[in-house]
Amino acid sequence: MAARHEVLIIGGGNAGISLAARLHRYGVTDVAVVEPKDHHLYQPLFSHIAGGRAQATEAIRSQLSVTPTGVTWIHDGAAAIDAAANTVTLASGAEVAYGQLVVCPGLQYDWDAVPGLAEAVHSAHGSSHYEFELAPKTWTLLSGMTSGTAVFTMPAGPIKCGGASQKPMYLACDYWREQGVLDSIRVVMVQPYPTVFGVPEIDDELDRKIAEYGIELRTNSELVAVDAGSQVATIRDTGSGAEEALRYDVLNAVPPQSAPDWLKATDLPAPGEPGGFVDVDRQTLRHLRYPNVWSLGDAAGTTNSKSGGALRKQTKVVAQNLVAARKGKALPAKYDGYSVCPFTVSRSTVVFAEFDDRYRPRPSIPRVPTWNESRLSWVVDRDIFPQVYWNLILKGRA
Repeated sequence: MAARHEVLIIGGGNAGISLAARLHRYGVTDVAVVEPKDHHLYQPLFSHIAGGRAQATEAIRSQLSVTPTGVTWIHDGAAAIDAAANTVTLASGAEVAYGQLVVCPGLQYDWDAVPGLAEAVHSAHGSSHYEFELAPKTWTLLSGMTSGTAVFTMPAGPIKCGGASQKPMYLACDYWREQGVLDSIRVVMVQPYPTVFGVPEIDDELDRKIAEYGIELRTNSELVAVDAGSQVATIRDTGSGAEEALRYDVLNAVPPQSAPDWLKATDLPAPGEPGGFVDVDRQTLRHLRYPNVWSLGDAAGTTNSKSGGALRKQTKVVAQNLVAARKGKALPAKYDGYSVCPFTVSRSTVVFAEFDDRYRPRPSIPRVPTWNESRLSWVVDRDIFPQVYWNLILKGRA
């Protein structure tokens, strides 16, 4: 007979753990989290690690230590969902039944979508700070440069905190300037969209830093192939289709991303949705066809920029709505599309970007332009946020 839990959460990252903790605080006593990994990562610090401003040990803790007391940890991965039967099949072959299901497994990295990319980031001259294991390598490569070409790339499509693709670049440029070698290093940023970010006020601030560091910004451009042996990155202009071969000394690339393949194979994504994101109401975060299924975070089919700041808002919405739904009540909470991205534009300052899903500024303090470069924002991002994450967010208290 299959095990059963009143609330089953797929994914033990930020979304799954903070939601489980909040639900337990709201009086839901039978909550289980499906998570195969033994460790839990604080991803916003990856950029700081890659830029030489944090140690890897600061971003990792055991999964057991962050699992809330009273919540069941199912140390396994999800392999399939039968939403009609209210069951989840695990990677081990076991089956778990549920009353309410929350799907938040995060994204998968589609390395093979760019020929040669997987080989390149594991080669002597390439890396990707989106992988925890590679983030320290990124800093080793960047800090060792005294001349040559450094290429930083970002893919099109939904990804984890799109702005994070740029952060090690600014940190490295400021370091190279301190070392007196910035003028000897060609820095190229490959950006798939028409501007550096998409919010005019933030674009202006980032453009100023790009000019200050002498960065070559390639907008409407994508990385389409890499030859690790010859250290050549092929960049394509998405408008004209023209391609350019860029020889690099260091490549830091962000892979294309999508929902996990096993999730794509379920009937939870919207029909014809290639990314595999769960088909939810973008305000209530409830599935549009299965009323006892919910999704939040990176795997949810929402229009917001995917980030921890967005997730913090979504967690409260799902927790409140799920509790109400269990009691047969109307859903009281709505997610407003908020997201945030702190850009580390130097080794001691941050441009704090807060915006909604239509890329309009949404500062937490009304009429205060938090997007201006600031030392205080650095302290908040680098020193305060990690402590809030470990001690409050993961405990369902922030």
